[in-house]
Amino acid sequence: MNDTPKQGDRIAKVLSRAGIASRREAERMIEAGRVSVNGEVINSPALNITAADKIVVDGKPVGEPEPPRIWLYHKPTGLVTTERDEKGRETVFDALPKELPRVMSVGRLDLNSEGLLLLTNDGGVKRKLELPATGWLRRYRVRTHGAVSEAQLETLRKGIEVDGVRYQPMDVTFDRQQGANAWLTIALREGKNREIRRAMESLGVTVNRLIRLSYGPFQLGQLKAGEVEEVKARVVRDQLGMSKDGHAVSRPKPQRTRREKGGKPGSKPAGKFGGNPSRGKSTRG
Repeated sequence: MNDTPKQGDRIAKVLSRAGIASRREAERMIEAGRVSVNGEVINSPALNITAADKIVVDGKPVGEPEPPRIWLYHKPTGLVTTERDEKGRETVFDALPKELPRVMSVGRLDLNSEGLLLLTNDGGVKRKLELPATGWLRRYRVRTHGAVSEAQLETLRKGIEVDGVRYQPMDVTFDRQQGANAWLTIALREGKNREIRRAMESLGVTVNRLIRLSYGPFQLGQLKAGEVEEVKARVVRDQLGMSKDGHAVSRPKPQRTRREKGGKPGSKPAGKFGGNPSRGKSTRG
């Protein structure tokens, strides 16, 4: 078999597009001898595949890749965003409806965070949405124990360093004080691990509830905890700049907040795919 064909896509990409596994997981499957091409077991992902090649994984033929799909999932608290948990905790994939095809999460929400988690069947879409260069805004409602001043919030708006980690400027709006708790709306583009929690701890307050309202143009809306809703194929294509066959025709453009445009601070987009995110039961304290 020619290991360096000039045409086609890398096999890990093909398996990812077919919904078999992420590219990294597909590479591990290949190394474990679970993948064969045209009747030969392969042990290296350095192989290009065309439509004429026959791929078998764990004894099952791999069909034509599905078009890229995206689902909105309202992640409840208490679930970890991973395929398997070494501590045996329940994962979001354990809780998803059984009729869903194999999906991957776009980024993560930690155990105690809730709200919008995007799911996709396509590894390329997952990477595109996670790339820092894509720069899509993530918006959160945040409840903290303890009051914060405008001067403290201004440090977040200018960017802050915590334990040697530099966080980019955040769009922060104070919503209301509710007893010992304060409600804020925070928007950011990086989404580093526990970024909001660590930034708020540096101000001397603790986050006791964190709800993701939106990820780029995709909104939580009225979706209840544990519910899943598929995004229409046309919306997926429009938002990701893809043709009907799933190929990229343009790069998604990062959204800008009204603050970045010079508009009113704290303004929010409307509707499920860009517009005013609902503050229904799932987003109230």
